[in-house]
Amino acid sequence: MKRRAEGREAPGSRWLCPAKVNLYLRVVGRRADGYHDLVTVMQPLSLADELTVTPEGTGMQLDCDHPDLGAGEANLVWRAARSFEEAMGQSLKVRLTLRKRIPLAAGLGGGSSDAAGTLLALNALYGQALDLEQLHRLASGLGADVPFFLYRRPMVARGIGTELAPLDLPPYCYLLVNPGLPLATRWVYENLDLFRLPGPPAAEVWDPDHPEQWARNDLGTVALGRFPELGGLLENLQELGAITQGISGSGPTVFGLFPTLKAAHEAGRALRGSFQGWLAVAQGLTGREPATSWERRAWTI
Repeated sequence: MKRRAEGREAPGSRWLCPAKVNLYLRVVGRRADGYHDLVTVMQPLSLADELTVTPEGTGMQLDCDHPDLGAGEANLVWRAARSFEEAMGQSLKVRLTLRKRIPLAAGLGGGSSDAAGTLLALNALYGQALDLEQLHRLASGLGADVPFFLYRRPMVARGIGTELAPLDLPPYCYLLVNPGLPLATRWVYENLDLFRLPGPPAAEVWDPDHPEQWARNDLGTVALGRFPELGGLLENLQELGAITQGISGSGPTVFGLFPTLKAAHEAGRALRGSFQGWLAVAQGLTGREPATSWERRAWTI
């Protein structure tokens, strides 16, 4: 029996596309094809873009409210829709409307999440025509992080990021800090010195009660070398009471994990006095909450 793809987050054609944080990211090595093998722990967040899919009889159209995102091949929503169209073997007749809330090129996975949300939304619109394994293959062709966002729960990702296993994590409380520095993922990987990375831990165990014991990001060495001010933000978060802190993905967003949402809000307000960039508080998703319980649990400061 085929497994049906789940994921509709709201009634009708409106879908939420959550951001993510990499709580743990270890680079295992460089592959012959130029990609890197990883082990990473990712948690989706209540911070989300909003995608609306409306059936229309005039072909496929895309509208986006972000001025720096086009409506063609450069937009992952468009590429995901084209990929789904090819898999279906028929032309889509839909209007896709994307409202961006996740910063671009921030290490939070916004584009990848939008692509996965597009696949899930179109699959629901077309009567769950593709099963989850088929959607996973389409997602893998769009980007290494895209398959993770099909599942809407914490995962351990291996390989280039497409080999996934579920992980139970609590709804951690995050303060997200993005100074808007230019850090392209490709540049970060190209400048990663594998020989200067710390070795693997004796055992990769992710104790949900003690994230401070295992939080790690090997890509952070490159980000901090290019922009030392990120280190100052990490120190700020620690001084403001974060249980642990780190860089998400290839950056430049840094995060602090706080014991409560109230503590995260208070830290954000304290940091706002000296920081002019983007600040937000969000809650980690566990995979057990319906969208109606988390879509409004994200706040910019």
